[in-house]
Amino acid sequence: MADKKQSRLMQWLRKRKVTLGILTGGFALGIMFWGGFNWALEATNTETFCISCHEMRDNVYVEYRNTVHYQNASGVRATCPDCHVPKEWGPKMIRKIQASNEVLHKILGTIDTPEKFAAHRKTMAEREWKRMKATDSQVCRNCHKFDYFDYSQQGRRAAATHQTAFAEGQTCIDCHKGIAHSLPPVDQHVGAERPAAVAPEVFHPEPPAKAGSQ
Repeated sequence: MADKKQSRLMQWLRKRKVTLGILTGGFALGIMFWGGFNWALEATNTETFCISCHEMRDNVYVEYRNTVHYQNASGVRATCPDCHVPKEWGPKMIRKIQASNEVLHKILGTIDTPEKFAAHRKTMAEREWKRMKATDSQVCRNCHKFDYFDYSQQGRRAAATHQTAFAEGQTCIDCHKGIAHSLPPVDQHVGAERPAAVAPEVFHPEPPAKAGSQ
């Protein structure tokens, strides 16, 4: 009888060891997978990765380097993922899934020449503006917190415009297009032709008189 109890105890202990081993191994593999996943996620979420293809390096990156988001008095830079990838986990994953479409077009060579890029610039810009509008300019608020604006430090026009815009439910991208990249040829209702306007007179200075001509 004692032998049977001992045998059952040994079997139970072996099962416990196997179960513990499986759980421990699964936990270790989970940590490795999660660490690898986050490493890959962060590796694809850097400025270096973003400009690794010439479509970005030779176009929008060049434009961005001439803006205040690249170089400024405070030395605080906003890189590609700061403006195009949300910080929050859920929205970040959604954005990464959406980016798979960009990978497809990279393979297809949709914008692999300056001419192709220029032809698609308006479509790409409008898609990004629409996405930012739908998220209430979430990526802008990675750095710019509306609640912490000190309007006394802003210019009179900027302070008035910001307060009016926020009161009317507007968001950053409604006004701040083209702050990091060149604008595509879009109708902004500024400088539109007015058929009834009088054309300005063009001044043609008379050439100076030659010496001895008088």
